[in-house]
Amino acid sequence: MTDNRDSDTLILVDNSFGRLPDHLLIEIFIRLPVSEWAQISCVKKQWASLFLGECLWQAALMRTFPSASQAKRWPGPIPQGLSKRRFAALYVGKHIFALDDEIDEILGHTYLFLKEQLELSNMPPPSGILHGTIIDQFITCGKSRDVAHELASQIWLAVLDNLDENQHTFLLLKRLALEGDVFLPFPYSRSIKVQWRVFEKLFTDFRDCFDPADYYDVLAIAKNKFQPIPSAWF
Repeated sequence: MTDNRDSDTLILVDNSFGRLPDHLLIEIFIRLPVSEWAQISCVKKQWASLFLGECLWQAALMRTFPSASQAKRWPGPIPQGLSKRRFAALYVGKHIFALDDEIDEILGHTYLFLKEQLELSNMPPPSGILHGTIIDQFITCGKSRDVAHELASQIWLAVLDNLDENQHTFLLLKRLALEGDVFLPFPYSRSIKVQWRVFEKLFTDFRDCFDPADYYDVLAIAKNKFQPIPSAWF
């Protein structure tokens, strides 16, 4: 009996929402928590198409980040993107970096760029190339060399901390650890904090993934880079 009532309720809700025009659906959806948007977009093809279009994301930008419409496009290798991309970048800037100035969106876009390069590619570019792209982006936007270096370090650390814990990430971190040191002038040199985090995650989160030969190779590199190293890494 309960199943029938639930089914009738779903049909009633579906019929009610089915009669609403797209602009009203958009106004409803953007007022719901962002964490529910992925689930909502799977309910109906009509709703999925709204989340694929520009109108919903433009409305979400105006509601959640009203000053975004005043932001100017910037030069550099990392583009600003359309409304959905901009919303994701601003969301990252607010919730991961907790900054509230004009650099939020650049930080968010750079974070998304690096995370996608590391996660989605079977063979990402060498970390030095990715790091140089990030540094160039901030310098092109008028940031000093010191600020560009610090922002790039923050982005690397945030991305490393938010990678999925799977075999791909283990292989990626191992590759980053085994990359030979290449002398690059400041600010293109990667910070010691970023290099440390790579080994820290390998020897804590992915310790069981090593085979004996790889483990001792990576440990030897860690000993050459850092003195002393934590006893937990052994």
